[in-house]
Parts: sequence; structure tokens; C-alpha cells
Amino acid sequence: MVLMCAVSPPISGVDRTTRPSRMETLRPAAVAGLFYPADATQLKQLVTTLLEAAAPQPGTPLPKALIAPHAGYIYSGPIAASAYASLAAAAERIRRVILLGPAHHVPVRGLALPDTQGFVPPLGTVPIDAEAAAAIRHLPQVLTSARAHAAEHSLEVHLPFLQRILKNFTLLPLAVGDATAEEVAEVLNLLWGGPETLIVVSSDLSHYLPYAQARAVDADTSAAIVALTQRPIRHEQACGGTPINGLLRAARQHGLRPRLLDLRNSGDTAGERERVVGYGAFAFSEGGAA
Repeated sequence: MVLMCAVSPPISGVDRTTRPSRMETLRPAAVAGLFYPADATQLKQLVTTLLEAAAPQPGTPLPKALIAPHAGYIYSGPIAASAYASLAAAAERIRRVILLGPAHHVPVRGLALPDTQGFVPPLGTVPIDAEAAAAIRHLPQVLTSARAHAAEHSLEVHLPFLQRILKNFTLLPLAVGDATAEEVAEVLNLLWGGPETLIVVSSDLSHYLPYAQARAVDADTSAAIVALTQRPIRHEQACGGTPINGLLRAARQHGLRPRLLDLRNSGDTAGERERVVGYGAFAFSEGGAA
């Protein structure tokens, strides 16, 4: 199992892949057997166990958006489950998931769409939402890049959770590189939709700090997210700071109310405490009504 995010490459040599006329392929699992079990039966049981352990209290407001971590399940799985368990009561209504995660392996200017018709994790194919992709493809900050998605774990690791908690859905995965909060929010606003659309931002929190220091840093970051801060979340605070900042901007515009669901680190779950990675789960609800 993998503890942390890979180090992002420098922004030089930015991927500016041209947009294809249509999507023609399936993107196979890239980190099955590393971040989570490759065997479908084992994976299904593990995710089910994690979700059952994180079951929310009755009457919890239904989320419009989530922030959840993306490390190996042994480390961040219980925290991610806290986010996805909050969707149980909305499982029938959610039909489209907009999933944003930081691009770790390929430097990207903007937000990168995949060039595929679907992602294929061990639990089965998840179809790409071609209509949603078409709705944002005209934006200058949006491009299509097979390279950005080929090995990207920050998106893939969320799919088994979504597959176990939702009934039937399409996916629009976006690998987020060098972009402003305004550019990310513009994409989210175009895709906002109604109760059928869920937004998920993938991010871990602090990296490689001693346990006590990580807890303090992550607590500050968590408080800033819950307060819908207008001060940018830095990448030292969260590797997915860019999509988080875009979500916070859109959340302020749409009147969402965030709440903290879980805040731990690898020293709490399965790792040593000399150098830990922080994980947080957050839910954003419209008006706070269950």
C-alpha cells in the first residue's frame, strides 16, 4: 500500500495535448494492487467494511460536494469512507460525479479531460460523461490529455468507493494542474447541475511532518476549509490545493455549508509517526437540509 502522493513534476514541459474529436478507448486500472486490492472480491469486501464502519448519523445533511483523500487504503481508506458514507441516503439520486484531483505525474496547464470512454477499476467499467465533457471543452483552461490520466492515482482510488455507494453513475474526471481558483470554479459552475450531480475533490493534507506538527497544520487547514476561507490553501497544506480553492470559491457562490467529517493522518491509521501524511474528509451541503 502507498502512503503518500508522488512528487509533482516541475511545470516546465507543460502538457498541451490537442483535443481529439472523440473518445475511443478505456483507461485500465493503474494502481490496483498498490493503493488498493486488485482482486475484485477482496476490494469489494474491504470497501464495504470501511463504509460500514463510517456510517453517518441519521439526519446528516446530504452533500453536494466532498473533499476526500487519495492515499493507499490502509492509510487513508477510513477517512475517505467517512466522506462516501455520507452519500448513502442520496445514492439513488446521484447520477453524475465530477471528480477533480491534482496531476502528480504530468505537468498540466489547466484542467485535463481524459481521452477515453470509461475507466476500468477492478469493480467494473465507469463510463465517462461525454455530455459533461462537451459542456466545458470550449473553455481555454480545459484540454484533453491521455498522459495526465494514464497513471494518475488521485482520481482512480475514489472509484471503488463511488461504485459501492452509488447505484448507477457517469464520471467526469479532471486532472488539475496549474490553474487559478477562478478557472476551476468556472468549470464547476458549468457542471453544477442539480441533486443528480456530485462534486468530489481529491486531496491529501500535509506531507512528511512529525505527528504533532502535522496535527496542528492539518487542524488549521481544516478550520480554513470549514470557514470557506478566501485565502488560498497552499500546496504545502494540501496537495489538491488548486481544486480545493476552486471548490471553496464555487461553494461561496452557491451558498454551500461545509462540515468536517474526519481528520486523521497516517500515524493514526497504519504508519509510523516520525513522518506522516494528513487526511481530511469534508462534506458541503446546500442549505443544511437533510
